[in-house]
Amino acid sequence: MRVNQISVMVENKAGKLADVANFLAKNGINLRALSLADTQNYGILRVIVENCEEAEALLKGAGYVVTVTQVLAVKVTDRPGGFAESMNKLASVGVGVEYAYAFTSSETGKAYIVLRVDDIVKAENALGDKENTWKI
Repeated sequence: MRVNQISVMVENKAGKLADVANFLAKNGINLRALSLADTQNYGILRVIVENCEEAEALLKGAGYVVTVTQVLAVKVTDRPGGFAESMNKLASVGVGVEYAYAFTSSETGKAYIVLRVDDIVKAENALGDKENTWKI
């Protein structure tokens, strides 16, 4: 399933990530997934939220540098090899993965993966859309 992911540039200084987290909380933005990657001076906070357009507008209005990217949200079985099966499907059709992040849910027995791929249409076809998607 395609979802919009928000990337926010966050300065690599103590308290800056807390500032963004508090801003989102204060504005009622519920995070469904997140990842944080750093560079020398900035981090890139990637989040999946319930209302991407609202969150994007709020963040930009507050002066944050924000981009929105389409990614795939994929549900896999939470067991050894669940992730490998999905990656094998992508590899078999020549889809490259630029980055990924994931989480598990003990309540559902499923793992959830967010994937940025080089060909989203091929990836969707390889993974199948019905059984492998999760609701944001």
